[in-house]
Amino acid sequence: MSGFVHLRVHTEFSLVDSVVRIPGLMKGVANGGMPAVALTDQSNMFALIKFYRAAVNNGLKPVIGVDAWVANENDELSPMVLLAQTMEGYLNLSQLVSRSYQEGQTNERAIIHFDWLKGKTRGIIALSGGRAGDIGRALLAENAVEAQSRLNTWKKLFKDAFYIELQRTGRDNEESYNQAAIQLAGSSNCPLVATNDVRFLKHSDFDAHEIRVCIHQGHEVTSTRRERHYSDQQYLRTAGEMTALFEDIPQALENTLHIAMRCNLEISLGDPKLPDFPVPEGMTESDFLRSLSEEGLQWRLNHLFDTEADGFSDTRKPYDERLKIELDVIIQMGFPGYFLIVADFMQWSRDNGVPVGPGRGSGAGSLVAYALGITDVDPLEYDLLFERFLNPERVSMPDFDIDFCMDKRDRVIQYVSEKQRQGIPEY
Repeated sequence: MSGFVHLRVHTEFSLVDSVVRIPGLMKGVANGGMPAVALTDQSNMFALIKFYRAAVNNGLKPVIGVDAWVANENDELSPMVLLAQTMEGYLNLSQLVSRSYQEGQTNERAIIHFDWLKGKTRGIIALSGGRAGDIGRALLAENAVEAQSRLNTWKKLFKDAFYIELQRTGRDNEESYNQAAIQLAGSSNCPLVATNDVRFLKHSDFDAHEIRVCIHQGHEVTSTRRERHYSDQQYLRTAGEMTALFEDIPQALENTLHIAMRCNLEISLGDPKLPDFPVPEGMTESDFLRSLSEEGLQWRLNHLFDTEADGFSDTRKPYDERLKIELDVIIQMGFPGYFLIVADFMQWSRDNGVPVGPGRGSGAGSLVAYALGITDVDPLEYDLLFERFLNPERVSMPDFDIDFCMDKRDRVIQYVSEKQRQGIPEY
């Protein structure tokens, strides 16, 4: 097994400071002799699904994280790498990142505030941010007391999941910081970890990276006024290169492997997760769907036909048979909740003056949808096929084509959003 794993990597999804594309990243990691790689884009996890799939398809272990801006209890801003160990950690990290955009945006940065971390660090491993982190700045200022205080705070918050980060990318004050950080780690029994703060794949990609940075900064590449935060050493070094670079601190390399082994987040893809729909006590979603569908069909038949006519029982027989067949398929395929959810917001729309279309596309072939009021087209009258909409031999999520009034559709979206935010087990 390789002796190194990259745990701090920005991709093009960082938007302003990386030219790393995911397919090339996977090829570089595999060719570089590494069994895993981390995704740590700046303040976001936009690339998560694409990255996860690519890593698994290439036989690599994906480590999911984020390079976050964290404001400590003194409101000092520092970078910190946060990696998800478990599903709990991933959910905590997702909530923190989402909150940083909703409540923490200042000066074009999405910031995680210190107080938000309390109760949200389980399942997360943290790296200190190197010389730019609050510990690093204190060490470079030769303020050992402050550096120790900061380290104690983070160790208490992240328990046994906090690492002091080292880098050797040829940037200012790195070696001064590294020596002080090694001493602090030794006296505090805190593990070290090496990263290369990757922004491009090959050494020769540095110029392209700088052009991207300048576009964001609004400077010309040759400008003498612009700040230069990056070096040409921040490429995807091979395991061998990193081993040679940190041969005097082997534990910092070994810990990259230990961290990768500790991060075991598994994400199920291609398996839709429907929220639970509230049903009367003693009933399942399937029971409730059958009940509503039968009631709805009776209401439809009452308006379509003379239910007192002599031949009504023969008239309704194909409707009853079709309804049973459709319900059996819907329940067998696990989609009763989907029909209940759509029927609910369709009914709310009509009750609240939001014009809704009669239904179109393959969904108009469903008698259950007609009975629930999702559509307003009788599929039997027009010989429409339910199988075009939902078929057990071609398993896929059902998809109703619904037309809402352009001026009022936002009210429907707001209604669904509010039901999601409520603590009840609805949607």
